[in-house]
Amino acid sequence: MTGHRAIVVGLGGLGSAALHRLAAELGAGVLGIEQFELGHHRGASQDHSRIIRLAQHQAPYAALAAPAYAAWHEVEAESGQQIVTRTGGLVVEDRPARQNTATGTRNIEGYTAMFDRFGVDYELLDADDLVDRWPQFRPGGGEQALYQPESGIVDAARANAVHVALARAHGAEVRPHTRVHAVRPDGAGVAVVTNGGTLRADRVVVACDAWTNQLLAETGVALPLTVLQEQVTYYATPHLAEFSPARFPVFMWHGRHNFYGFPVYGEVATKLGQHMGGPETTADTRSFDPDPVRRERYAEFVARHIPRFGGPELYSKTCLYTVPPDQDFVLDTLPEHPQIAVAIGAGHAFKFAALIGRLLADLALDREPCHPIDAFSITRPALTDPSFPRSFHV
Repeated sequence: MTGHRAIVVGLGGLGSAALHRLAAELGAGVLGIEQFELGHHRGASQDHSRIIRLAQHQAPYAALAAPAYAAWHEVEAESGQQIVTRTGGLVVEDRPARQNTATGTRNIEGYTAMFDRFGVDYELLDADDLVDRWPQFRPGGGEQALYQPESGIVDAARANAVHVALARAHGAEVRPHTRVHAVRPDGAGVAVVTNGGTLRADRVVVACDAWTNQLLAETGVALPLTVLQEQVTYYATPHLAEFSPARFPVFMWHGRHNFYGFPVYGEVATKLGQHMGGPETTADTRSFDPDPVRRERYAEFVARHIPRFGGPELYSKTCLYTVPPDQDFVLDTLPEHPQIAVAIGAGHAFKFAALIGRLLADLALDREPCHPIDAFSITRPALTDPSFPRSFHV
């Protein structure tokens, strides 16, 4: 068996960030393994854009939001590559459409409570204010909104590639097209069983999302994870200037459905998605075919509320969310095997990826995490109580 100081399994958003941070500390003793090609489209970390925002409606995430920005800026400074594009961001709540829907804290009051608690500047807007500032929108009249100017876009594909490149610069080895069949404790270390043989490491980070339980089967751990097939659509709007990043913000629209959207970025097109709108699937049985029902739902929303945002469909594409019952991250080591760290992004982690890379390096190296992550424990009730209700469609 070949020895490594640390192995990272899975080189999407979280795994590539962990590889970078571990390599920065350990150098040539670090190995990153990816079962597909680098930058593949089979998981959760693909595509050009993810929203980054200080707007969080729960304290554990609000506490990490500003440090996540700082972590991205450090990656940009080290690499000389721009990853974050500031556009400003809107949270729009269509209250009439949500009258019979349980919203938890995902409402204007929930976001503003966290802004006030953490000292974040914001503006409150009604429907008229929204149209005055951004005439591209067509609200129904009952909406409330908040605007936060630091919101923007994280370039997901570029971020992953930058993290891998920086890891290599620090001496890490990267092996794409290498399938891991099992991760198992081996004394004080870990054995990683691959299609090319068995490797050994002092520490392992498993960042495989939908494939996590397959890899951890020999540890006796089986997390209650639901895999969802989600999708986004790009529209070849003819109104490019109106929807440039300088003139149109990223947005989340909480109504009967929870939509999110982007200005023209990555493609010569706008982009719309729905959070938690897809069917259950598995990593092995998922389809890559977009759902026509959701395509129509997106088109109806655009026609009603942002008509010039639309245009001929450039394409729609699918991705996977891997979600615990409470829709919170998993960032922890296995209780019986602390040499194995696990990361689950729960469909909303990319904005934090650069920071999560640091947190995973802390866990892997048996250090106190640089920021509190108790809320993401692998022993919390949502992951240990079989009767814990699924709440992620709130």
